[in-house]
Amino acid sequence: MDESPRDVARERAHLVNLAFRMFGSTAEAEAVVQQAYALWYTMPETERDAIAVPRAWLTRTAARICLDILASRRGSRDGYVGEWLPEPVPHTSVGRNAPPADPLDRITLDESVSMALLVLLDSLAPEERVAFVLHDVFGVSFDAIGDIVGRTARESRTLASNARRNIHRLRSHETSPEAHTAVVRAFGEAWESGDATALAALLAPDVVALADGGGRVMAEEQPFRGVTRVVPLVLHVFDEPGDVEITTQPVNGQSGLVVRRGLSVVGVVSFNISDSLVTDVWMVLNPEKLERWNRG
Repeated sequence: MDESPRDVARERAHLVNLAFRMFGSTAEAEAVVQQAYALWYTMPETERDAIAVPRAWLTRTAARICLDILASRRGSRDGYVGEWLPEPVPHTSVGRNAPPADPLDRITLDESVSMALLVLLDSLAPEERVAFVLHDVFGVSFDAIGDIVGRTARESRTLASNARRNIHRLRSHETSPEAHTAVVRAFGEAWESGDATALAALLAPDVVALADGGGRVMAEEQPFRGVTRVVPLVLHVFDEPGDVEITTQPVNGQSGLVVRRGLSVVGVVSFNISDSLVTDVWMVLNPEKLERWNRG
């Protein structure tokens, strides 16, 4: 197989996209991709030449690395302070022609990278997450998935089906993109004006809000549930001195809110909206997860 290093390197965007959907973190995704490439380039040349489809080999290898990490984690993220949320992706990460240096700029934004889906995927068993992402997002066969997760093709199909069933429940009352944007914009206006009544009217009775500060900024370390608890959290989360500006912008392919103090982005907020009411509020405040929002 005559595969030049340049040709193999072109698979990086594909691998970053795959790993990001496994973890919701560009740092973790890039680490997996680097590890997969290290295994490729340390392989004897005769073995590399025998691989008919390098993309398939790299995909399988990266997926196995992801599975090992997810399985060893067992639902916990050692050393992370408070609630953990996936990394918000800005709209500028789409449609660049030149190979970008930043792994986040390789993320393709579609429904498989929405904050709601990434949060749900994070709650699945590792094998279910891997099976769903590989098959439903990247079209990998169940035979190949079985080889990765150590199951039969039939069992792999069941793993993906279980994940799909949970995702279907998430989407069963999904609001249209236009209605989603209208609710998000109304939420931002009520928030910026401090109108607690208008804010409460946009929330489902069982609304849940999470704030991810990563121990870097002050943030509640437990979920807030119910309208009477979520409204004060939202209104007072940025109570430090100085005004903030709240704008509606694309976040992970859907409308969200970006909070700025001066020229700096200090928060990115995503929503799950069902039947035109907000059921989930995800507030990313951790400066490390906002670095790319503050570039340029």
